[in-house]
Amino acid sequence: MTDTPSAMRGHGLRRDIDLLEALACDEAQRAGGLGVVRLAQLVGREKSQISRALKALAAEGIVERDPDTLEYRLGWRLFSLVARTSESRLVRVAEPVMHALSADLEETSHLCVLSDREVLTLLSVSGHSFRVHGWEGRGVPAWRLSAGRVLLADATPDELYVRFGTAGEMPVPELWALIQEARRCGYAQVSEEFEKGLVGVSAPVRDFRGRVVAALNISAPASRLGGRLDEAGRTTARAAARVSVQLGWAPRAAPPDRNMPV
Repeated sequence: MTDTPSAMRGHGLRRDIDLLEALACDEAQRAGGLGVVRLAQLVGREKSQISRALKALAAEGIVERDPDTLEYRLGWRLFSLVARTSESRLVRVAEPVMHALSADLEETSHLCVLSDREVLTLLSVSGHSFRVHGWEGRGVPAWRLSAGRVLLADATPDELYVRFGTAGEMPVPELWALIQEARRCGYAQVSEEFEKGLVGVSAPVRDFRGRVVAALNISAPASRLGGRLDEAGRTTARAAARVSVQLGWAPRAAPPDRNMPV
């Protein structure tokens, strides 16, 4: 019995997906790409088949070939498609986790992203009669919030100087130290630094590449949450990890701290 045209197309699609999975593996990410020979070994196919498939995928921008090394990596069009859907998927995936988090802690939770030098709130979920009103769509300087400190976890010192060096409100070395503390703990906390009587904790949400794309935040009056910030931080970090896994993140060992230049 011969395969139908639709079955053959489906088989070809599955083989293309196998190639994309190989190009997304840890080995490919560390090396910055893989050659035809190695890809053939990983997916168990002939080199000639791999070469033809990669050329077709490269023509559509799904993969790209380094002109110097001749190795292949995931391409601009694939990341463009992901970028165009990531925010709506982020909100859709995060919302039920936020409801559970807010119910667990009986406090308001926020889903935040970084927009230039500000933290922008995409969604707020209340777990208590207390509610921080009007945060959705409002930007706040990143250095003032626990969410900003986790959203900046991937930034280098040079990037911080470019982004905040002229702001003046917080010296970059001080901000860097707070970011590193948050990276070590897995969450950041503030106690009445942003607003008198208000405390908060935040934890990073990562995408399939391991990059921080959002933060889950819990904010509450110091009279209610101030004595359990560490507990709230750990709980929020677990919730953020659940969102991250649903976005395709595979937890790995944390990289060593980078030293702040003098």
